[in-house]
Amino acid sequence: VIDVRRHNANFCEEHFLRLCRDQVERAIKQHRMLSSGDRILVAVSGGKDSLAVWDILLELGYQVDGLYLGLGIDGYSGRSEAYARAFAKDRDLSLEVVDLPADYGYDIPNGARAARRVPCSACGLSKRHLFDEAARRGNYDALVTGHNLDDEAAVLLGNVLRWQGEYLGRQQPVLPAGEGFPRKVKPLVRLGERETAAYCVLRGIDYVVEECPMAEGNRHLGYKEALNAIEERSPGTKHDFYFGFLDRAADRFVPVVAEERGAVGSCVRCGAPANGEICAFCRLVERAGGRVPEVGTEVPLLLGRPPAGGVL
Repeated sequence: VIDVRRHNANFCEEHFLRLCRDQVERAIKQHRMLSSGDRILVAVSGGKDSLAVWDILLELGYQVDGLYLGLGIDGYSGRSEAYARAFAKDRDLSLEVVDLPADYGYDIPNGARAARRVPCSACGLSKRHLFDEAARRGNYDALVTGHNLDDEAAVLLGNVLRWQGEYLGRQQPVLPAGEGFPRKVKPLVRLGERETAAYCVLRGIDYVVEECPMAEGNRHLGYKEALNAIEERSPGTKHDFYFGFLDRAADRFVPVVAEERGAVGSCVRCGAPANGEICAFCRLVERAGGRVPEVGTEVPLLLGRPPAGGVL
């Protein structure tokens, strides 16, 4: 029996798995995330959330490939990659692996120090750029991430505490495609961390359990702890906080994001969308002493489909 307090209900294994699939399907339909014919790329980390969302989307009949990004974090990246590879191999799925040290000549710990960024900032920048690039070059219809309800509520709390309007405008579970960026969707927004973990256990999905060691001190972990304490006293708080924002306030911040994007050009080095001459990713790689990518010399990508009349 699995107790889901915010639903005020207990579930057996069969009905809990059905609940998880139903909640993902409801999020997809409610927010118009995906269509039945879409080709989807999942950002895979080897953790419970990305593997759970990959599994659920397959169960719902979607065409889904995975992309794993090796960050070069000693004692962690190798294990997380092994779980991602094992999941794909056991199910005969397509998984592409891009490794920062091997393919770009830098890793997150050294890159963050060289660029004078906190590790999570350097990691987030690298992931956004490379996942966007893979979705664009592979001609995918949507890029899926494993952000769950706990993640979104914690980020929302941090943004509200600082009234960061430009970030509040990005809290929608769907960011539409545009200006060279793929559509980004978060199908797990109706499931919490405890539910995705239970889903993986019941489905026999092995995943890396420990948190990334570079995340120590990340303020969002503190926001999660604060929300967990409130949730313990008042089940449903995270859901009401996040979905109340979506229902009552999110639309007010969308124009801030649209204005912020403005006219987007192309990076003169890698060709990715950029507001300046050189994109933030290429600047990070250069400062970290890595190999700055150039147009036409990208890391080979075996996933995806070619654009009409073109080659991959």
